[in-house]
Amino acid sequence: MAILRGGKRIGGYDIRIGLPRDRSLDDVQSDPRLRQKAGGNPETTMGRFQAMVNEAEGFQRKARFYVEFALPRGSLDQVTTQTMEDEQNGFSIPELIASVNTPQTKRRVQAFCSAISMPSREAVQKEIRHNGPTRKFVYNYTTPEITATFYTDKFMRERTFFEIWQKAAFSNLTHNINYYNDYVSPVDIMALGNYASRQERDDVTYAVRLLDCYPKIISDVSFSHETNAVQTFEVTFSFRNWVNYFIDKTGGIDLGESDFKAPTVKRAGGIFGGLISKLPPEIRRAGRDVLNELRRRAPIGRVTGGRVFPPFKIPPLRL
Repeated sequence: MAILRGGKRIGGYDIRIGLPRDRSLDDVQSDPRLRQKAGGNPETTMGRFQAMVNEAEGFQRKARFYVEFALPRGSLDQVTTQTMEDEQNGFSIPELIASVNTPQTKRRVQAFCSAISMPSREAVQKEIRHNGPTRKFVYNYTTPEITATFYTDKFMRERTFFEIWQKAAFSNLTHNINYYNDYVSPVDIMALGNYASRQERDDVTYAVRLLDCYPKIISDVSFSHETNAVQTFEVTFSFRNWVNYFIDKTGGIDLGESDFKAPTVKRAGGIFGGLISKLPPEIRRAGRDVLNELRRRAPIGRVTGGRVFPPFKIPPLRL
């Protein structure tokens, strides 16, 4: 409704003049609010924070992880004399280890791992004073033990899995101690996430490997009539060292690369390699996917599974 209105009919037409109360909708196309972008202002502190979160494709979630275990000496390629010695000494013999070191059992144990921590690393320092305040020099580093929690079925096969592994080190019957290399085995702990350029829900985004790992402590299993909760137990792992898959295990892999199991080896030259390496991480992943698809569709690439693509030859991976 206008503040003042007036009109007159002239020749069959109504001529009206008025002063409107609101003129904000007179020129909608030139309204400066339409030129504003949705979302926060990227030039502010919160806008930069949101941009960093979006660039990283979100935060890591505590429940997105997976663990891979493998019993030592799990194959049956041990000689008969070694098997007989294990039986006499009371250790876990290769046949016993192989019986629970099957893919089905390992998948169950890995899936039933309800909680685990990636290991920490502490630099050991010594204070030395020459003149003035002391300086702290690093002379060693330590890696504390970690503890994992597992669900267990009514047969407690998950607990048996680690009991057999532990029995490979010592015998509770003959009290003999086995050789070091016969009871240690690596353990992989992986953080999972999904990449925007992939349809996979669980991709490895970060991973560490525990070297020379061994289940030091298998906790007790408590029962009670006061609760009917799922039974769990804990395993404390002792290990010699741990490495980061991205910066220690595979030197040619980029931080944030999705295929840590099969990293793309950097090459000094090449048209495609030099071009793709200069792109942002997200576009670089998409470009590699397109290039690999072209390799597989080429005649030679179809025969070799994409490993050879004229006129370039992909060198083998260096792990």
